[in-house]
Amino acid sequence: MGKVCPTVSIRYRFWPFLNNSKKSKSIFMKAQKAGKILIIDDNEDLLKAAKIYLKRHFGQVDTETNPGLLPIMMSNEQYDVILLDMNFTRDVSSGQEGFYWLDRILELDSSAVVVLITAYGDVNTAVKAIKEGATDFVLKPWENEKLLATLHAALQLRQSKLEITQLKDQQQQFFQDMDHKFKDIIGQSPAMMKVFETIERVAGTDANVLILGENGTGKELVARAIHRNSKRHREAFVGVDLGSITSTLFESELFGHKKGSFTDAREDRAGRFEQAHKGTLFLDEIGNLPLPLQAKLLATLQNREVTRVGTNKSVPINIRLISATNMAIHNMVYDNSFRQDLLYRINTIEITLPPLRERVEDIMPLANHFIAIYSKKYNKDIRKAGESLIKRMQKYSWPGNIRELQHSIERAVIMCDRSVLQPEDLFMQKPSGPENQEETINLDHFNIEDVEKILIRKALQKHNGHITRAAEELGLTRSSLYRRLERYGL
Repeated sequence: MGKVCPTVSIRYRFWPFLNNSKKSKSIFMKAQKAGKILIIDDNEDLLKAAKIYLKRHFGQVDTETNPGLLPIMMSNEQYDVILLDMNFTRDVSSGQEGFYWLDRILELDSSAVVVLITAYGDVNTAVKAIKEGATDFVLKPWENEKLLATLHAALQLRQSKLEITQLKDQQQQFFQDMDHKFKDIIGQSPAMMKVFETIERVAGTDANVLILGENGTGKELVARAIHRNSKRHREAFVGVDLGSITSTLFESELFGHKKGSFTDAREDRAGRFEQAHKGTLFLDEIGNLPLPLQAKLLATLQNREVTRVGTNKSVPINIRLISATNMAIHNMVYDNSFRQDLLYRINTIEITLPPLRERVEDIMPLANHFIAIYSKKYNKDIRKAGESLIKRMQKYSWPGNIRELQHSIERAVIMCDRSVLQPEDLFMQKPSGPENQEETINLDHFNIEDVEKILIRKALQKHNGHITRAAEELGLTRSSLYRRLERYGL
């Protein structure tokens, strides 16, 4: 073969493979038997000895004397590590044939991990092999422990490469999904076409956007669509529900804090503004923000910088602001419950989302969309909503809008044992209308709660479930009306 020094006996050459020392066992006895190894060498005796030894440590060990079969073998099997001889019979000592097959392997699998072996290696050859894409370089004859350590390190590298490739694929798919202009927003009605048109016009700018609409109309989905189609789409989209943040945690949540600045501040923490730097910050339920906190938010937006709680150092921020509310925010300005200067700051562009009752054309595609989702989730064979059910849904006012429709469909899918949903499968509140029996007040037995309950129900019926308008009609705040709805079970 011409690849082994004459002074090296056959017995000495294969001694590392045959040696079954206690030292070798103690070092690698705990190693997990996993991974697929391919060894390419034209010395059959070496291949047999190597396979006997390595198959005790790896899940699969394949050998081959002919490197020309590499493309076929790699197409049939995905190897974790390829141990490749640099010198074959046709090219005894230059190592050029090994470099050729190294290139071919990396062409077939760019994430392949290749360890080159040779009996004529030197530092220059090793360096060249690494530059050409090899993972490591070993010399024959080798010691068991060194060979095994090299292969285990190569196996870990292979796993890391595969994980990185998977992450890149997921990221690419993520960006492809983001490129879908209005992903997850289902609508074909004229009202939604206007919304889509507005999103397209404003998304490419950095203008602040205020999204108005009732509960359940999809304000966050629109905010995400704006971000997805903006110049910042590869940066973070950070959402904050301002209605759920207490005044004591407002500054910490939005601006961050320094460790030890208050009792529960166990570590330094960036606030939502810093997290959204170079991306989009979505402030949901901004109408619920108390006046003192509105002033702090306004100062931050004007100065374009934040100061963490417990420090005096200002941090510059670069965000695109999108806000949303289900409240009559312009009326709140007249009532002095929302700052006019803050409203000017956040609503360069306004988008008003129509309630579901004003886009009845979208009820059928929305219903079938949710049917497909929950049929898969609950392993049901339900294909669509029946025509009679669609007609009934189109007559219903849907005070909870798309969120109510979604939850209703989910319940119906769970309970239904047919392939098509029917009206009896879907629970909806009794629709308002002249055919319903009028509630009357018993003048002989006054009860303030009964009177209030009837008035609230009539106000909701009059305004088709619109909470803000019903509250205005009754002279109540939205929060007060919500408390009464919960108390009376309406």
